[in-house]
Amino acid sequence: MSTTSPASPSSPRYDLPEPDAFTRPYWDAAAEGHLLIRRCGGCGKAHHYPREFCPHCWSEEGGWERASGHATLYTWSVVHRNDLPPFGSRVPYVAAVVDLAEGPRMMTEIVDCEEGELRIGMALEVAFREVGEREGAGVTVPVFRSAS
Repeated sequence: MSTTSPASPSSPRYDLPEPDAFTRPYWDAAAEGHLLIRRCGGCGKAHHYPREFCPHCWSEEGGWERASGHATLYTWSVVHRNDLPPFGSRVPYVAAVVDLAEGPRMMTEIVDCEEGELRIGMALEVAFREVGEREGAGVTVPVFRSAS
């Protein structure tokens, strides 16, 4: 039987994003408590995750847009075992896919909600969690919680 111990400083962190020049505005906004999405200047559709081209029409004329932070729960799974640091110390947790009010689907985590309260279509709101540091700066990720 093995046990999972908290990540040591030398353990790789699988929960930390690696911002680059393109995604820096997204991560900076998250650190300030704002969720950004991309909206295509060609077809007008919103998309998430951030990428430099529109997945609908392949246009490169996208721009950042502040999302409302409202979403509905599309699906979820309660994770009871995860051996990658630091997830092992967080189990159980709720991995989820949510439909943002602006249209895109987003993978995320549901927090501050008991498993028995989860329902497809339930109203959610964005929250933010600082997960650690990368290159001397705090890293904040969007998560969701019940809007009620």
